[in-house]
Amino acid sequence: MIKFENLDTKILHEFQGGNGDIVAKIYADDLNRIVKSVYAPGVSTGYHTHDDSSEIIFILEGSCKVIHDGVEDRLSVGDCHYCKKGQSHAVVNDGNADLVMYAVVCMQ
Repeated sequence: MIKFENLDTKILHEFQGGNGDIVAKIYADDLNRIVKSVYAPGVSTGYHTHDDSSEIIFILEGSCKVIHDGVEDRLSVGDCHYCKKGQSHAVVNDGNADLVMYAVVCMQ
């Protein structure tokens, strides 16, 4: 069991060349990273490629724009985004409320 409330909080400043600070709680082992993160309005990840991993994002609160391989999608509560190994993406909180999400980065 992973209890995110017991994990240390990390601040990811301008992650992957994005804007602002992502507030994250991260569980990691040799195969995966599981992250619960909060993006304040205006915070984003930079556009980046998953050369050695894939990523699954699940939205818990708020909404965002995801840009992936030339396509732009809107995500809101309950939506899931899957970035396959070799694909590129960015997450942008372009809303007025915090974006809260889980991300699973599979290193296999």
